[in-house]
Amino acid sequence: MKHAFSRRHWGPGLRIATLCVAITVSLDVPAKELKFEEVFRVKGEPVALHYQAEFAAKGAKHQMEVWREGELRVKRRTDDEIETYAFRKSGDAEFRMSVLDMKKRIHTRIDRTNLYRIGNFTDWFDLAHGLKHPMGDYQIAKSQSPDNALKAVEPCQWYDLKQNGQTTHICWSMQNRIPLLIQTQQLVWRVSKLDRKSIPVKVFEIHDQGFVHNDANQDIERD
Repeated sequence: MKHAFSRRHWGPGLRIATLCVAITVSLDVPAKELKFEEVFRVKGEPVALHYQAEFAAKGAKHQMEVWREGELRVKRRTDDEIETYAFRKSGDAEFRMSVLDMKKRIHTRIDRTNLYRIGNFTDWFDLAHGLKHPMGDYQIAKSQSPDNALKAVEPCQWYDLKQNGQTTHICWSMQNRIPLLIQTQQLVWRVSKLDRKSIPVKVFEIHDQGFVHNDANQDIERD
């Protein structure tokens, strides 16, 4: 069934999904030692990646499972309540995103361009690699494992990202092109399990029978 929704009726699903599509690290320190794109580069990423992670956001802990097929398809399941799908053509900056609120049974569709129009600057890198490009000036430096850091599931390199006197420690996996651990004064993100096996096509099939269909693209374009 189809239903026209105004932006105020998108519900928590889209808001949670856009919060969870990336672990945002805000950086704003004048000096630059390394560039974000050089450190967290994606060239050579595995053809397929599947992993489970836990993360903290706004004082709450969450569970996430992610399937990533190269630069073409991503599926993220958060707390078994929100499913986020993103699809794009190879090398294309534009992508299509579907967010399923499993409790409210609402399927919201929105594209990258319209996310930008409402001030949500989520990009493919954010969705597929677990980090958001910093805004403004920043500082990145290679570092050692911080005190009390957990052991990563696979080898990774620690980096310090600094802003406004705060340091965020990120252990980046070059093999998987995702952070395996993120830590400030507390644990922010931890990958607990991963594999690089081929992903069945059915994983990316959207099952929304009986859901209300909300086309956020039409709502935004009418504004």
